[in-house]
Amino acid sequence: MEQIIECVPNFSDGINAETIAAIANAISSIEGLRLLNVDPGHDANRTVITFAGEPQAVVDAAFAAIKTAGELIDMRTQKGEHPRMGATDVCPLVPVSGIGMDEVVQYAHQLARRVGEELQIPVYLYENSQPDKRRSNLSIIRSGEYEGFFEKIHQSGWQPDFGPAEMDAKRGATVIGARNYLVAYNITLNTKSVDTAKEIAYAVRESGYKGTPGSLKFVKAIGWYMDEYNAAQVSMNLTNIEHTPVHIVFEEVRRQAQKLGADITGSELIGLIPLTCLVEAGKYFTEKQQLNYNQNENQLVQTAVNELKLGALGKFEVDQRVIEYLLHI
Repeated sequence: MEQIIECVPNFSDGINAETIAAIANAISSIEGLRLLNVDPGHDANRTVITFAGEPQAVVDAAFAAIKTAGELIDMRTQKGEHPRMGATDVCPLVPVSGIGMDEVVQYAHQLARRVGEELQIPVYLYENSQPDKRRSNLSIIRSGEYEGFFEKIHQSGWQPDFGPAEMDAKRGATVIGARNYLVAYNITLNTKSVDTAKEIAYAVRESGYKGTPGSLKFVKAIGWYMDEYNAAQVSMNLTNIEHTPVHIVFEEVRRQAQKLGADITGSELIGLIPLTCLVEAGKYFTEKQQLNYNQNENQLVQTAVNELKLGALGKFEVDQRVIEYLLHI
């Protein structure tokens, strides 16, 4: 079986079209991969790019993208709703087919070493690539964000895994690692209240709030306001979609929102989603509503799109958002 890995780097610019295009072009210039999705967010001031292909090609493209982002994005003036610590904030590698996690970890180490040594950017390893589990969680690494890292990088236990132990004022620092599929998923509420969105985020995310854990494991969440929707959102990363699938997250956010007198008006993906997430959501909602149990794959996917309100905020094209459809696997 052909070895395929996915890369989903997050860049700290969702506004400048020329910058985003230059980064995407740097990726596309490498043979042996496919550029799958470019998803800029204006209010978050962040762009998520997804590409996949032969492992060494993906590593080379990720390096080219990180280099380009560092040249074009100036963290000294960058502002946005989304937490960030560098021009390339995070760059994960994900096994797709024909390759195991242990081998992907080695490719992540290769990329991190190149970025640290050749580009002189401080690099932190995370998730499966980080042997020290005290600093394998992205949110723990990124705590303090860009502004706080000038001091944090000198603190005991926070020297980078690769690159200089000095914060780069223009490019910041970056996080690189190997992980399983993650779904970046935002739910929009029928309220402008950021406090309501934050309360829902505290209630559902695994880390909870002030020592009280939330209701959903493997969920990271924050609440914010999005100008483009004129509404508050709960913005989430689902880090184990087998244990906590998208439809369960949607239902729990709706339950918590209704407790506060709010409701869901729509949801959106940032980047791509594995097919199984939509198929399983379709099965769940089909059974819940006692609909026709003999729906085929396309019908189940459409049921999921409708019930998760994925088309409520804008056109949702399944063939452009499902990883397997884009890779034809």
